[in-house]
Amino acid sequence: MWFFSDEHRMLQETVRQFAQSVLAPRIEQLDDEESFHREAFPKMGALGLLGITVAEEDGGAGLDAVSATLAMEEMAAVDASTTLSYLAHSILCVNQIARNGIAEQKARWLPKLISGEHVGGMGMSEPEAGSDALGMKTRATRQGESYELNGTKTWITNGPVGEVFYCYARTGSAKREISTFVVEKGMPGFSTGKKFKKMGMRASPTGELVFDHCQVPVANRVGDENSSVQAMMRNLDIERITIAGISLGIARNCIEVSTRYAQERKQFGKPIGAFQQIQERLSEASAWYEACRALTYNSAKAFDLTGGLSSREVSAWAARAKLQSAQMATQVGLDAIQILGGYGYTREFPVERQMRDAKLIEIGAGTNEILRTIIARQMLGNDVAQA
Repeated sequence: MWFFSDEHRMLQETVRQFAQSVLAPRIEQLDDEESFHREAFPKMGALGLLGITVAEEDGGAGLDAVSATLAMEEMAAVDASTTLSYLAHSILCVNQIARNGIAEQKARWLPKLISGEHVGGMGMSEPEAGSDALGMKTRATRQGESYELNGTKTWITNGPVGEVFYCYARTGSAKREISTFVVEKGMPGFSTGKKFKKMGMRASPTGELVFDHCQVPVANRVGDENSSVQAMMRNLDIERITIAGISLGIARNCIEVSTRYAQERKQFGKPIGAFQQIQERLSEASAWYEACRALTYNSAKAFDLTGGLSSREVSAWAARAKLQSAQMATQVGLDAIQILGGYGYTREFPVERQMRDAKLIEIGAGTNEILRTIIARQMLGNDVAQA
């Protein structure tokens, strides 16, 4: 992109080398076994990736959303699963504590999260509150110097393996009276439920967080009581932009693999890339990828120019980037499988895994349907869009 700085390009190359040397050798085994690449996190920490958006005075790298998106794309081109766990850790947990916590809270949790000693996640979705996040049922009731949390969070990336979770709970009767709590592994009444078996993103553990009369100190509340909705929505914007980066990485590698295959594979005495149907699939994939890449990084730049503040315009940019990139990556993955034919359907090549991984992004961080609604409301206004 024209606005990438020398720092951005250096980060891109550093992460690309990390992905090839650390992530690539393990991903096929991890996907097969549905295991977690825990050892990668301290190595990410040593590169400054786990606190990529955290200010330097708080122990982070002090970089921007463009940088975070670059890191996602480069890692996802090799291992989208570990990249998804990285996003949940660095954007949904670490970034939120750094942005919304007080000095004592940042000093308490950030060092081990930024080093990779601890793995973090976020608790927002619930069995009956996915797209309708404000419909959550988990409740926190104050009892002196602690809160009692009751409820269940589900579809939680890093749920089965994490130590620190940035969780939302209802603290009042009104729909927007929601507060934030940092819940730590080992707290009384806190447990992790079942680990889900998934079609894709199999090396990124997903599960439940269960609060059964869970005792959380008042000191673990982030921000004022009943004040978390704005911060929650603001973080959705950077989540959608950076997860679009994962789609870009998946698509880019699928295009590279299928292009090489089309050059090498021969049928009827010539490379299959000589056939117009193959050329059409490759050229359409390349054009769609480049369009989504421009949209995603421009969205990241727009987010950075606002200082990370949420606005209807930035939210719509983020929604467009995530909507188009997710659809693009799934289709590019399917086309790559088709170009490779029988080989594409086997695990001999990575495209079948990457297609499975790509599909998740059409669902998580806001379904395609919800994103279309967000975009339409920004274009038409709430009164017309909801009529």
